[in-house]
Order: sequence, then C-alpha cells, then structure tokens
Amino acid sequence: MPFRDFKLPIMPKFKFSKMKVDMEELNKIDYEKIEKEKSEKKEHKKRNTPYYDKMTHYKTVKEFFTRSVELYPNQPCILEKPGHKEPYKTITYKEFAADVNALGTAMTKILNLTNKRVIIIGETQYGWYVSYMAMLCGVGIAVPTDRELPLNELENVVRRSRASAIIYSQRKADDIKKLKDKLTSVEYFIEMKSEAEKNEKDVGLEYLINEGKKLIDLGDDSFSKIEIDPEEFKILFWTSGTTSQSKGVMLCNRNLAENINAVTAYVTLYPSDRLFSVLPLHHCYESTIGFLYPMSQGASVAICEGLRYIVPNLQEAHPTAILTVPLLVESLYKKINEKIVKSKKGKIVNTMIQITKLLDHAGIDIKRKVFKEIYDNLGGKLRIIVSAAAPVDPGVGEWLQNIGIIFMQGYGLTETAPISALVPEYAPNPKSAGMPIVQADFKVLDPNENGEGEILIKTPTLMLGYYENEEETKKVIDKDGYFHSGDVGYIDEKGYVILTGRNKNVIVTQNGKNIYPEEIEGLLDKVDEIKESLVYGKEPEKGGRRDEKELIVTARVIPNYEKIKELHGDLSEKEIYDLIWSKVKEVNKKLTSYKAVKDLEIKEGEFEKTSTMKIKRYKELKKK
Repeated sequence: MPFRDFKLPIMPKFKFSKMKVDMEELNKIDYEKIEKEKSEKKEHKKRNTPYYDKMTHYKTVKEFFTRSVELYPNQPCILEKPGHKEPYKTITYKEFAADVNALGTAMTKILNLTNKRVIIIGETQYGWYVSYMAMLCGVGIAVPTDRELPLNELENVVRRSRASAIIYSQRKADDIKKLKDKLTSVEYFIEMKSEAEKNEKDVGLEYLINEGKKLIDLGDDSFSKIEIDPEEFKILFWTSGTTSQSKGVMLCNRNLAENINAVTAYVTLYPSDRLFSVLPLHHCYESTIGFLYPMSQGASVAICEGLRYIVPNLQEAHPTAILTVPLLVESLYKKINEKIVKSKKGKIVNTMIQITKLLDHAGIDIKRKVFKEIYDNLGGKLRIIVSAAAPVDPGVGEWLQNIGIIFMQGYGLTETAPISALVPEYAPNPKSAGMPIVQADFKVLDPNENGEGEILIKTPTLMLGYYENEEETKKVIDKDGYFHSGDVGYIDEKGYVILTGRNKNVIVTQNGKNIYPEEIEGLLDKVDEIKESLVYGKEPEKGGRRDEKELIVTARVIPNYEKIKELHGDLSEKEIYDLIWSKVKEVNKKLTSYKAVKDLEIKEGEFEKTSTMKIKRYKELKKK
C-alpha cells in the first residue's frame, strides 16, 4: 500500500536508562516570553503553508547538490563509524563532493561507463552514497538493488537491467564471486572500501576515487561539466523480486527533484539537522527522502551500524530526524513505555502529558524540557519522526506528539518516486497518510457511499513507466495521466488522504515489506503436483498474542490429482497435504525469507474466474 519494500530482519533490543520527568520546569515558565513567542508562532503558521514561497523549484539532483556544496562546504555531510568501537567520522560537503566528482571522472574516463547501467548493492555505507550521487550527477543509469536477494534473483536483476557494472560491498563479495562467470556481459565489478588496482574486470572503489582525483588535478573537469537532462531515464528501481511478475520502475532526475520540492513545502529542515539512516538505501524512500532531501538542505546523515546498535548510535550521533517504518516506531514506543513503567513513573508521565497539552494550547511549550530524560535516551535532539510503508497505530503517533516530537506519515509508491502525500509538520494528523503534495492531483475512482474508492494520482513525481513493459504501464497510467494506485481510501473534508484498504493483491508486512502473490504463485504453479494456486495474506486468528498483527503468507492450492496419482500412486488426503506442503517448502528455498509461505490450504473444486480466466481474488478470499 504505502512506500514499498522494506525488511527489518530482526528487531532491535532497545536499552534505555530509567526514565524520569522534570516537574520543576512548571515553575520556570516565563509567561511574558511565552506570549511573545505565541504571537510569532501564529504569524509563522500563516506563512508556513504549501501555498507560499517556501517551496523550492529544482529540476535535477545535480542542481541542488551543487548549490549545497557551494553554501555549506565545511558543514557535516555524512557521518560513518569506521569500526564499532570507534567514534563517528565526519565527511564534509566539500570532501563528499570531491569524492563524487573523482568517482564520476574515473567511471566515465577510465572505465568508459558513460550512459551505462550500474548496479549498486550493499549495506548502507559511505561508498553507497558516493556511488549513487556520482550516477545521478552524470555517469549513467543507477540500479539500486536489494542486498538480500538470493543469488538467482540477483542474477536475474543484473540480466534484466542489462548492467555493465556492479558496485558492491565487501559483505556481498562472496555472492559476486559465485556469479562472475555467469555474468559475462558485466564489464566491471567494483568493490566498496577497496583500493585494489584494476585487474581485468575487478577494481576497488577507493582506487577509482584516487585515480579520478589525479585526473582532476591534471585539469580534467569533464564530469563536472556534464549537463543533466531532467527528463532522461536515469534510475531503475525494481519493485519486488525479479521474476516475470516484478516490474522495473524508470525514474528521471525530475522525479527526484520534484520530491525534494514537494517536501520543502510541508516540513522545514535546517543545515543543523541530522537524519539517522536506518532503512536500506536500495529503496526509493530512504535514498530520496533519507539522503537526497537532507543533501538539498545542507543537513547531514548519520549511518546506523545496524538494528542492534540503534540506541547507542542515536546517543552518539544526536540526530534530529528519523525516517522509519511502523514496526520500528511501535517497538521504540513500547520499549520507552516499558522503561517508564519499570521506573514507576507511568502516572507522572501521563499526568505531565495532560498538563503540557493544556499549556501547549495556551502557547506554552515545555515538552522537551519536561520529558528531557526520554529525549536523552534518543540522543537528546530528536524532533521529527517520519513513518511510511504501512499504517501506524494512531495512538503511537499521538503519544509521540504529546511528548513534543513532530510525527509525520507519508504515502507513495516506488512509481511516485516515492512521495505523493505527506502530513505537514504544521498540521499533524496521526490517522492520515498525508495531504497530497503541492504538485499532485488526487482523485477517488468510483467512490462508494462512504466516499471510498481507488486512489488515483497525477503528479510530476510519477515514473516514466515500467521498464520494457509498455503494456503494464498503460494498465496503471490512464489517458489523462492519472496513476491507478490500487489502494483504497478517501479524502476527508480537510484534504487528508485516509487509506482504508490494501493494494488489490500485494501483501504488506508490519515492517513495510511488500510481497507480490503473483511471484510466488508463478513458482508454485510450476510444481507438477499443483494444478493452480492463490497466495494471500491471512489475518492471524483472534485470541492469539495481543501484539500479533503480521499477516500470514498463505497458499491456497488445487492439487493436480492426476499427476499425483501418476507420480506417487493413491494417497490419502493427509498424504496429499503433506506432499504438497513438502513441495511448498522447496519453493520457499527459492524465495527470500520474508516471502516464504507459512500456511497451506487445500482447495476442492475450481477457483472462480473472470471471462479472461483470471482468478477473482476478492470473491475467492471471501470464501472460507
């Protein structure tokens, strides 16, 4: 439904010190100062709307990146820990730009990769950022790729993308080694954090950066002079998997730049701000809003070492903003409140929330001081949390706002690069997926009596189309330029988008990862013993664990009884079930773990179908 394709393989074990609140702050209120600030705040709210001159108008990534480098050369840009026990290392905008230009120069002049497709795969690290920015600023077409893909899917991504090079992290080295002989069309394999000299097809990223700097020192400014066509196909995102069912989303510089323009109209980010990067960069949400957006504002990005290190990294990096998914937000909320309860401060915190809310209505905001202990556990400076990928419990968002954190939700898809709606910071609404971005036009198709229908989106952030799939492109983008999202909802009287239903077929996990049933069905239907299958996300049984919300990936299967008898003889119902289940487990081995089928249903009879022989999913899933 909302932003696609996230996976949190394990949940972090948050460790907080005991919580307390500072009630003394109530006695320190300067009421004259508050009245003055209240007046200024009202005036600011009048100005701070999408319809004033706050919004930027960039056309390319290179345009706003060049501007930020000129304005903030010595400001922190990327913060990365060289080792777990070492402090964060800060790379400035000037240093980052030098590495980007050097890599771009080397890739175009030494490796001759101009206008070619380049896979970028690996965990979040400095080399990923440098590689992506070099691609966007003039090398060729970037193909950000999920580092958790099984070998067969990675091979398919490379082939379908027609990639000429792969930039990979050291942790992916073994996988790349296993695929090298098969990927004969790939010209170069470039390893991050490596200074290895060029040896046939292998070369180190650091080596290329150093060689690029030598060329620049000799007067080669060709890369920096490359002019970017805002409309040219420059990024290829794969929506999910790499079977014939997956789709490649083609984006251009304009799509990404318009995302930046849209966000500036809804939230203010300052050069002093610091985003905390937790989510994978191969997804459009993190690479655009978690990376390019702060770059456009002169802000910095601190890289999280991994889920198990979230809290110590927060406390060291002192970020002001986090982009995340509901599962992580809700886990954070639970852990904080568990500590509050253990500290026997639950009643005090709830009381102070009510008091500070009343004061806030009077223009007196002392939340950050009263709840200082909570903030300190999150690094001390956190002011914004943005959640996307799936709906979050509104109570969680409201609680975060009650303690003084700006909580925002966004809505979009890879096809909209990804922002199409966002909750403005000046008009919070934890129940909404956001307001349509300034440049977008939303419509509800064939609304029912409640005003609900499919959400249609017309926006300059919309993709160029599906890669090498004009037929699918025409299915989702109508003649008037509206994208048919497949999501169901309505737009309320204040202009907020309220989502009430899931995408037609997609299964959205609690941490925002999307599972496309057609992909799994395609594999199941190749099994001799299976005649036909339907994969869906089954709601967990009532009466289970209170916090169990995860949909169960379930396969409803019609056995091929004739083939079963031919291959295995006469079997009982239980034996047929066990046989099919064993075949399903074999299919699971071909899938990434989060896509694995967890439950099996044997269907008697035939699936109800349309005149074109497509299964009527909606009707089938209403049946027991």
